[in-house]
Amino acid sequence: MLLNQFLLLAAVLFCIGVYGVLVRRNGMLVLMSIELILNSVNINLVAFGALTDDVGGEVFALFTIAVAAAEVGVGLAIVLLMYRNRRSIDLSEADLLKG
Repeated sequence: MLLNQFLLLAAVLFCIGVYGVLVRRNGMLVLMSIELILNSVNINLVAFGALTDDVGGEVFALFTIAVAAAEVGVGLAIVLLMYRNRRSIDLSEADLLKG
């Protein structure tokens, strides 16, 4: 497969993820959209690493996966607390959780 195909796939995933972050108000869907963005970055890292025959891309992709796992853990904890306090995970109500 060509590099262009991987870059096109990553661009499509990135655009879908950015659209989901900007449009959605549901906390879970925003977290899923952020995961799509991080997966598109991983595709780019692995594709360019394979193009240059270097393992650096795969190593950075593993670090990105580790950061994404930590982000999901913290994000799910925040969404769970929002649901516990407000009975809704609508992000437009997140400003009501101040102080």
